[in-house]
Amino acid sequence: MTAHAKKRFKLKAGHWFCILGLGPIIAVYAYLRFIPILRTIYISFFEWDLISVKKPFVGLDNYIELLHSEPFLLAIKNTTIIAFGILIFSVPIAIVVASLLHRGIRFKAWYEALYFLPYITPMVPVAVSWKWILDSKTGLLNYLLSFFGVPNHAWLFDPVLAIVSVIMLTVWKTIGYNMIIFLVGMTGINKENYEAAAIDGATGLKSFWYITLPLLKPITVFVSIVTLIHGYNVFSQIYILASDIQGAPGYVVRVLVYDMIENGFRFYKMGYASAEAFVLFLIVLVLTVVQMLLARDNTASGRRKKR
Repeated sequence: MTAHAKKRFKLKAGHWFCILGLGPIIAVYAYLRFIPILRTIYISFFEWDLISVKKPFVGLDNYIELLHSEPFLLAIKNTTIIAFGILIFSVPIAIVVASLLHRGIRFKAWYEALYFLPYITPMVPVAVSWKWILDSKTGLLNYLLSFFGVPNHAWLFDPVLAIVSVIMLTVWKTIGYNMIIFLVGMTGINKENYEAAAIDGATGLKSFWYITLPLLKPITVFVSIVTLIHGYNVFSQIYILASDIQGAPGYVVRVLVYDMIENGFRFYKMGYASAEAFVLFLIVLVLTVVQMLLARDNTASGRRKKR
């Protein structure tokens, strides 16, 4: 056996060691993730009500019913508005905050902890706190707006204002995570880029626009796609904010996850709910593929520039 062949054999042995070590974890992950996904897709082709013994095969009827269902179309519309609303506000604000912290202000660690604290706080207590803030009669937000002559608003009763409230809450909660990611990316930018730009007269906003933002493009793509995925999975904050309104939660702002849970566990239309879950899975899958393609394009363009 030649030396080159021995080297290849040792490399394969190292790969087998990693596979055997990760095997149990991969098996558990597949059991908890992939099998439920396949099971959900299977159920979506049946009239599955959790009660009857017979579960007739209906083919694509559940998906056809989705396309003609006003609650589902409304849920898709509201979820999309919320997801992109979170994206539009969360990502730019996080970039600005990260840029300010990257300049090396005093008590930087305290500011980082202050911004990151809402992200690690569980959603339920956060939503309960915001429900008190957004209360139409005794809420803090209406109290502060009254100083500027703004009349009281029913933030949690009006469908449009309820969507705005959900976006405000979620942006406030996710800014810390996005800020940390951007801050890590800015730390990795070589200072020589800024020094070269300063020689050409690009300082302040110009260096941020022509140096920081272009070099942060891969991270911006990652953060944007992750924010969109989280936005499409929004549920807990809406469930808490809309509770005790019109007799049941979720009626003011209907989103995809709530519509799915209601159809599956309230009306026992598990096949129909599984079809909704598969639609959500496809949305997340498309966003993930877009992220991978954009990341690959950025990596390829970076290699061409180095050459």
